[in-house]
Amino acid sequence: MFDLLSEKLGGVFRSIRGRGRVSEANVRDAMREVRTALLEADVHVEVARQFCDACVDKAIGMQVLNTLRPEQVMVKVVHDELVSLMGPIETRIPFVSQPPTIILMAGLQGSGKTTTCAKLARYCMQRGKKPLLVAADLKRPAAIDQLEVLGEQVGVPVHAERDHHNPIKVCRNAVLSCRKLDRDVVVLDTAGRLAIDEEMMHEVSQIAEATQPHQIYLVLDAMTGQDAVNTAKAFDQRLELDGVILTKFDSDTRGGAALSVKSVTGKPIKFIGIGEKLDALEEFHPERIAGRILGMGDIVSLVEKAQQQFDQQEALEQQQKMAKGAFGLDDFLVQLEKFRQMGPMKQILKMIPGVGSTAPEMDMPEEDLDRFRGIIHSMTPKERRNPEILEASRRRRIAKGAGVEPQDVSGLVKQFVQMRGLMKQMAGMGLGQRMKFTQQMAQMGVLDGNIPRMKKGTTKYNPQRDKKKRRRRR
Repeated sequence: MFDLLSEKLGGVFRSIRGRGRVSEANVRDAMREVRTALLEADVHVEVARQFCDACVDKAIGMQVLNTLRPEQVMVKVVHDELVSLMGPIETRIPFVSQPPTIILMAGLQGSGKTTTCAKLARYCMQRGKKPLLVAADLKRPAAIDQLEVLGEQVGVPVHAERDHHNPIKVCRNAVLSCRKLDRDVVVLDTAGRLAIDEEMMHEVSQIAEATQPHQIYLVLDAMTGQDAVNTAKAFDQRLELDGVILTKFDSDTRGGAALSVKSVTGKPIKFIGIGEKLDALEEFHPERIAGRILGMGDIVSLVEKAQQQFDQQEALEQQQKMAKGAFGLDDFLVQLEKFRQMGPMKQILKMIPGVGSTAPEMDMPEEDLDRFRGIIHSMTPKERRNPEILEASRRRRIAKGAGVEPQDVSGLVKQFVQMRGLMKQMAGMGLGQRMKFTQQMAQMGVLDGNIPRMKKGTTKYNPQRDKKKRRRRR
């Protein structure tokens, strides 16, 4: 979402990096470019001006001019101001002690409100709650059907009254019946319109008055830019919002709404939708988003995603296999599927510190992952355990079964065998040894796919030896 802004800010910091010590004029020039980048990212003009003025004042106050690495201090200044611009935020839903907790969802039609209701219900289930979805959108055709399908997918019951035409009564009845159904959270999916009108605002305000919700969230489409901020202001005047949920956060939008909505409306962004799947809802953490914008990664979110997909005992078993060199293609396929469940590879790579700017180049398209999966599934169990036995005839058979060329099979097997050797070595190292080993591989281009061939029976990787061998071959 913030790709363009990240690229622009990276260019600004690189321009400061080569100056040694910088003057106050250099700082002001740099922040002028930052302001231009923010405006191009569709940030509100007044928000961009105040942000840059605050950064200049803080930079001069922190004596950035007298430091040996001014670009590093400027990155910290901009990071802190970005966090201040988007926060502070309490990401958790304040569930009431006397259930049910009533959550009213409002928004315009097409913003992804109904899907977000199902995502939020799943989020509540993960925290030990028993939610109930309420189909109060009686205006849009098939809205009730859509919510019932989504409710079935996440395993949450849906309260729907198809013979009613009054959404206020439907919501009131749902709140009264939730106790009989042993439900402690009620999510009201109200109707939306293509644009703000008096009829829509009157209806949703009447629902709020009748049900007295504990939390009112506005669902906004991040791709609408500054119009999303104007929509939030209009809704807040009638509903007194508790927070905003931004959908389509994984799109190629410029991100101005995410940076402006808190400053302009005073309402925090509580959640972000990062995909179409029902598990693609994340809590909004300003410090993590600021790190992604500045290319610093988001290792905390990456660890949280990994913990949801990888079992600790299973990870220990896989590490033991790596240490023994018994890591086969079956294990590789399992890990590949788990990584796919964490989200698009490009998003995962951006969370790794230092990789954010190169993520587009390192991204592995979905079709490549599907091709690897097809190749592995075309092998016999024995071939998966020991891919070194694949001679020409076996490779041709596997390629025919997977619908690829024999050289694709050879390439996959070669890369896997080489990486398995490296993984075996790294499994027996401490953290410091691993970091040094990784740096050596990066210096030699190993991380770019130029993996040196090792002698059979070699137990220790020697980068200097392999470097000399390559020189002799040239």
